Amino acid sequence: MVIELHEVSKTYDVGAEGVNALRSVSLGVAENEYLAIMGPSGSGKSTLMNIIGCLDVPSSGSYRLKGREVAALDDDELASIRSAEIGFVFQTFNLLPRMTAFQNVELPLVYGRTERRAREALVWQAVDAVGLRERAHHRPNELSGGQRQRVAIARALINRPSILLADEPTGNLDSATGEEIMQIFRSLHAAGNTIILVTHEQYIAEHAGRIIKLRDGMIESDELV
Repeated sequence: MVIELHEVSKTYDVGAEGVNALRSVSLGVAENEYLAIMGPSGSGKSTLMNIIGCLDVPSSGSYRLKGREVAALDDDELASIRSAEIGFVFQTFNLLPRMTAFQNVELPLVYGRTERRAREALVWQAVDAVGLRERAHHRPNELSGGQRQRVAIARALINRPSILLADEPTGNLDSATGEEIMQIFRSLHAAGNTIILVTHEQYIAEHAGRIIKLRDGMIESDELV
């Protein structure tokens, strides 16, 4: 298993009371699996995604990523994992408005101090993978919603992560554009990526091979599609 959670719980302190966002969640995700996570607002979807993405830590329980206990890693090791092993795609794209699509995709390589010529080659590969070469030198406000999400996906892929986490990646898109984005995820899965997708939409979840439904911080169902 690439991802192993055992009895993972997460409690947030809100005022005088604790809010149980996750309650004893156990699950495994295999290499090259395509998993969708569903559930109503407040079910724990985003908390679970943040823990899997090493953006948050459990209050109790165990999380092992590729055999390594995440709780035992220091901040530098966690940052390295987020950079090299995991790509993130968000509903709101999170693009820098003054940068072109090319520059937005390039940014993780700049932070990683990759040499300029090598950066350019890698960015063009990522841009081509999402079919956006002709729009690479346009800024986000010159792109459609679907094109912005393609830029975000290319940026998530730039460090060649094995795991891609997508949080409502079609939430701001019309259904036709959303379907185009899902075809990109299908191609990435076919190329070997492990994909974990959070969505409210059943028809989006059905692109995956497995659907987990959360309710009140617990797994309500776990089914193959």
